[in-house]
Amino acid sequence: MINILFAAVTERWDQYQKPLRKELDLTGLEYKLSKKLPPSKVDYIIYAPNSSIKDFSVFTNLKAVLNLWAGVEDVVKNKTLKVPLARMVDKGLTQGMKEWVLGHVLRYHLNIDLHIFGQDGHWRDWSAPPLASNRTVTILGLGALGAECANTLAEIGFKVRGWSLSKKEINSVKCYHGFKELENSLVESEIVVLLLPATANTENIINTKTISHLSDKAIIINPGRGTLIDEKALLKSLDEGKLAHATLDVFREEPLPADHQFWQHPKITVTPHIASETRPRTASQVIATNIDRFEKGKPLLYQVNINAGY
Repeated sequence: MINILFAAVTERWDQYQKPLRKELDLTGLEYKLSKKLPPSKVDYIIYAPNSSIKDFSVFTNLKAVLNLWAGVEDVVKNKTLKVPLARMVDKGLTQGMKEWVLGHVLRYHLNIDLHIFGQDGHWRDWSAPPLASNRTVTILGLGALGAECANTLAEIGFKVRGWSLSKKEINSVKCYHGFKELENSLVESEIVVLLLPATANTENIINTKTISHLSDKAIIINPGRGTLIDEKALLKSLDEGKLAHATLDVFREEPLPADHQFWQHPKITVTPHIASETRPRTASQVIATNIDRFEKGKPLLYQVNINAGY
């Protein structure tokens, strides 16, 4: 019997228990799934970092931790974690992120705001927007989400660049890697999408220096992590006109405080961490597959490199 502990807030249990049981039943494994189990009996933990579990050392027979979220920065730093950790790569989450990023890129590419907020009765001789092939978009972060977003934008015709810490290859995307090539990925870029993990290496990667390489009136779109942006540098660049606008979905403090400057700034769009989320049905498929694999002696899918932090 495999004992699986579901460690997340109550509303997540209500959403996940049925799809999890359905997918686990399909594996043919004998299991017990519960949100309450004796720590010494637990084999696997399905884990959300906002759960009450902070000490993994009490789970003496633990085999692996399966994260419910794509981000693992709140887990990898836990010194009591001594077993493999898998991050969530969920096709529902990925599809949602592709749609969100595409929507916000097209908002700026087509200058949609100009007409939404320009209904004043005056017919102006405005020219049509450029074609996507004349617009450069840079994706910082080429993991599962970043690579899919880069592919989607390239398929539409955008000139897409991608940057990651390690070397990646993606068809129709000019890929750069390592900090020596970061500047090259940004030079004259008009729209930058941030999909990097939160690590010591990526903190404040958008700063005065990196912003200076962008095209004038560039756009920043951040559905990745709040720590990727130096907030003072962002505000200064917006106020001075170097950046035209920023859409921010993630923040250093969430919920974003009501008195935060971002809410009132005319060149910032705030969305409340809704770019995408893990879908119970598709995420349950990933979790069940990983447990089945590990029980058969196969490596976990999407296993985290604890030293790298992602």
